[in-house]
Amino acid sequence: MASDFTQEMKELLLQERASLIAKMQGDNDKFKTEATTGRGDSVDLASDEGAFKKMEALNAMDAKRLTSIENALKRISENRYGICLKCGKKIPEDRLRAMPSAVLCIDCKTAEEKRSR
Repeated sequence: MASDFTQEMKELLLQERASLIAKMQGDNDKFKTEATTGRGDSVDLASDEGAFKKMEALNAMDAKRLTSIENALKRISENRYGICLKCGKKIPEDRLRAMPSAVLCIDCKTAEEKRSR
């Protein structure tokens, strides 16, 4: 049985997922509407291309965040939530409250960041 904390995190993750999906859908609908208005002159087309690249980058970040949320929900269902994927130690509740989809404890995350500098 999931702990109260794990259940709380699951509900938070489900809310975050629903909100993110709604945002992504709204962004895509807005972009489709703007793309089909067909303004046409070269300045507008350049602006549209810039907007498209920005929207694409935002969608990629949102998709990555959505994947992290889905993975956290899967770990909850498999009773593996809150366990560092690198060292196997328990991830502190404070860290999970701040970042519910965290997969690394603070020590492992800090070491990973130092290596990537």
